[in-house]
Amino acid sequence: MRIRIPKTLRSMETTNIPVPTRIVVHQKSKVLEVEFDTGACFNLPFELLRVYSPSAEVRGHGPGQETLQVGKKEVTINNLEPVGMYAVKPFFSDGHDSGLFSWQYLLWMGENQEGLWEDYLERMKNAGASREPNAPENIPFEQKKGGACASH
Repeated sequence: MRIRIPKTLRSMETTNIPVPTRIVVHQKSKVLEVEFDTGACFNLPFELLRVYSPSAEVRGHGPGQETLQVGKKEVTINNLEPVGMYAVKPFFSDGHDSGLFSWQYLLWMGENQEGLWEDYLERMKNAGASREPNAPENIPFEQKKGGACASH
């Protein structure tokens, strides 16, 4: 699955934010390949995208409201839709579809991928949770579903 990036978007000079020239969903390797007009190219694992989704469900509405995403090791992307000329919206296999990944956010994730993985794995370890779907240790976290917007 590929997302076509219009040439008019790539030639816009009104912004200093790098723009993707190519976005490819690789189902077998479970990575989103994003190539920018700067030449930077990143392979972002679906799991990493899912656990760092910029949605309120994951991030909350402010610092300290984040919800640890557990059991996402096998998550896939069922569909990827362009949003205007500034983002993409992935539809994950676990039903999550409320995160809009801006070009700037995808670039930031690519540039910080190693640190993000380390942080995620450390938080999972400290919580006693697992990346594996249906792991018994994840039950307490899954019972708290609804995230930051559960009261809305």
